[in-house]
Amino acid sequence: MAILDILTAPDPVLKKKADPVEEVTDEIRTLLDDMLDTMYDAPGIGLAAPQVGVLKRVIVIDVAGDDEEPAPVKMINPEILWASDETGIYEEGCLSVPKSFSEVERPERVKVKYLDENGTAHEIDADGLLATCVQHEIDHLEGTLFIDHISRIKRSMIMRKLTKMKKAD
Repeated sequence: MAILDILTAPDPVLKKKADPVEEVTDEIRTLLDDMLDTMYDAPGIGLAAPQVGVLKRVIVIDVAGDDEEPAPVKMINPEILWASDETGIYEEGCLSVPKSFSEVERPERVKVKYLDENGTAHEIDADGLLATCVQHEIDHLEGTLFIDHISRIKRSMIMRKLTKMKKAD
């Protein structure tokens, strides 16, 4: 297991669309495990492969609370099949947009299909935080960051802050 480097905005890789996984291989399974280790180490509740510089449609999520057993979900080629008309607003953050948070409105519930690390197809109905997290991570696969869902003014303030942080490093 390895802790991978997490790219931060405005890295151009984060704006690129990820390619579908054609075959679930040991390389993909290792990537999933390394992504989970990286996500827990950060710490975060979700991570998409583009955030670690890999343009593949792979995400990992664990929305279990601190006092709960870990409940990791590994998704390959996730796809939203259905989204509710009802929306919810969550304050989102992102490991690729450090120390920045903003309220984002998204569908409250979604149905998602994906492959697991064995290549087995699954469908899940997600709501609340899990639904928000799945949508956030799938956005990464499309080259979209949560700050693309907020006002231009808020987005430019966050990007200025990130640029200053990168220059200070």
